[in-house]
Amino acid sequence: MARKAEERKAALRERLLEAASERIARDGLNALRARDLAGDAGCSLGAIYNVYDDLDALVMAVNGRTFQMLGRVVSLSLEGAGGMPPVERLVRMSHAYLGFAAEHTNLWRALFDVEMTDDGPVPDWYREALAGLFVHIAGPVSELNPDMGDEEVGLMTRALFSAVHGIVLLGLQNRISGVPPQQIETMISQVLRRIGNNPFP
Repeated sequence: MARKAEERKAALRERLLEAASERIARDGLNALRARDLAGDAGCSLGAIYNVYDDLDALVMAVNGRTFQMLGRVVSLSLEGAGGMPPVERLVRMSHAYLGFAAEHTNLWRALFDVEMTDDGPVPDWYREALAGLFVHIAGPVSELNPDMGDEEVGLMTRALFSAVHGIVLLGLQNRISGVPPQQIETMISQVLRRIGNNPFP
């Protein structure tokens, strides 16, 4: 009996995760409503909170899946790139990041738009997912700057990620300070290649 109840709970959790992913992908995070999700998943409104503490917990579960997708895309971009110069590997990863953001814009935005309280813990999966991305970036950064210590490499890795993320975000939003979408790849390449030709002291 208990096993069947757990199976039903797991099935509902998965239906809600799918429904939330689809709605965020289509309409954006701000349009997500518990009542809509209950209808999509074929459950009562209260049943949502039997499997997720609140809507934020469901969004974080969606983000966990999105981070896995993003990680796979970035990893795949490095296939066959072992012999490439480090800056070209950075460019490849950045273009893969841009491609993912352009194709899954609302899901990608939800990774960074979800609110986290200042005193609340950052989920372990979130830290691990970011660390996985940073490991890919840190390798080429270390090659470009062999005299840097681990702490400096870590800071530079985060700086490069922030720079690329900012270019992608502004470009996809078509803000005044951004660039037309078709030129975002070129802009990222220019920035990274300039950095690669002038390693930090």
